[in-house]
Amino acid sequence: MKRTIWAAAVVAGSLGATAPAFADQALATAKNCMACHAIDKKVVGPSYKEVAKKYAGDAKAAAMLTTKVIKGGAGVWGPVPMPANVQVNEADSKKLVAWILAMK
Repeated sequence: MKRTIWAAAVVAGSLGATAPAFADQALATAKNCMACHAIDKKVVGPSYKEVAKKYAGDAKAAAMLTTKVIKGGAGVWGPVPMPANVQVNEADSKKLVAWILAMK
């Protein structure tokens, strides 16, 4: 019995450690971000890993990208503009940007 409880605790702990990544990918999917972006490959827009690499070490990136997710933008990744996303509020945008910038 003790082994079963211990095993359940280990599994639950490891699931908890990975849950934020899934929660943010779920948020990106729910807000239609995944229609134009993927984690590790270019779709219409750049992959999230490319974005994280481009802005690694840039202290101003999170604030700039949070605004860009909401208002859209153009010219950084090529000729296709990123449209404004009216489904995303500032709190969700900050969460999405933090998730993206944390990717390796």
